[in-house]
Amino acid sequence: MIKNDLFLRALNGETIERPPVWMMRQAGRYLPEFRALRDKYDFFTRCRTPELAAEITVQPIRVVKPDAAILFSDILVVPQAMGIEVEMKPEIGPWLPNPVRSLADVEKVRVPDIQESLGYVMDAIKLTKQELNDEVPLIGFAGSPWTIFCYAVEGKGSKTFDTAKGFCFSQPEAAHVLLQKITDTTIAYLLEKVKTGCDAIQIFDSWGGMLSPDDYREFSWKYINQIVEALAPHTRVIVFGKGCWFALNEMAQSKASALGVDWTCSARNARYLSGGNITLQGNFDPARLLSPPATIKKMVHQMIDEFGKDRYIVNLGHGILPHIPVDHARAFIDAVKEYNS
Repeated sequence: MIKNDLFLRALNGETIERPPVWMMRQAGRYLPEFRALRDKYDFFTRCRTPELAAEITVQPIRVVKPDAAILFSDILVVPQAMGIEVEMKPEIGPWLPNPVRSLADVEKVRVPDIQESLGYVMDAIKLTKQELNDEVPLIGFAGSPWTIFCYAVEGKGSKTFDTAKGFCFSQPEAAHVLLQKITDTTIAYLLEKVKTGCDAIQIFDSWGGMLSPDDYREFSWKYINQIVEALAPHTRVIVFGKGCWFALNEMAQSKASALGVDWTCSARNARYLSGGNITLQGNFDPARLLSPPATIKKMVHQMIDEFGKDRYIVNLGHGILPHIPVDHARAFIDAVKEYNS
């Protein structure tokens, strides 16, 4: 039995004494302990070495003490497993030297055997579960098919992903074949994560907000929903679409247990658009963690008041920034633990 199960109870929609709290990218660069390992090992070595991934996952549990751990990994291990080369370049970020730009390229992309290509992730889950010792739940995650598609086609990060969108609009059949391959791989990958020990799953649709509502339905939500449908009988699923407030109503009608909200959508609008019956997660502006700790605590309490303490998971509206002082991250977590309705 997990000792602190607030996070899981919130996903179940139960009435609880206070909302749970964790932070996207909480196992990351704001922690000196993380930076020490980063200086010794390159990015994908950290992802592929179970002992390192487990250590990085539990670092924030020891230091800032959130109510859930999220496995240290990266969304781009999925395209790597599918035979798409991905590098992590300093000062640039993800770099794919051979982007997918044609039907012939799509046909070369494989749907892999998960244990064979991503077994190191499962080994990291097993080690992490041992380290956590049932203190808090463990979240597994994957990028949405659309977000993975963006990197696979664009070849790198982008402010607009025009090349990826152009591929969808000029070669829709090839685009849908690639999106389906990514979806099939992601379903198999996440089911294996659940089987290995993850207590919940989050799907990150980081670039969903780049699409119009109609295009979002066709090129993103359709595939996310396939993943939700496949996973819902086995675990709780959180869907986080950055900039996707327009889809909250449709998302809320799915089998997802919770919906993530970014900081551009108010609590009131999020509750209204989602119908008021599903657990919501979010949505503190990550840059607001640069405010003084006293201000952070006041704003967090106000945010909980606006969302309501039930069917709510406190989080940031996107990942924590690398230059946030640890004391400020701790103030964010502590503010939730100190909350009295």
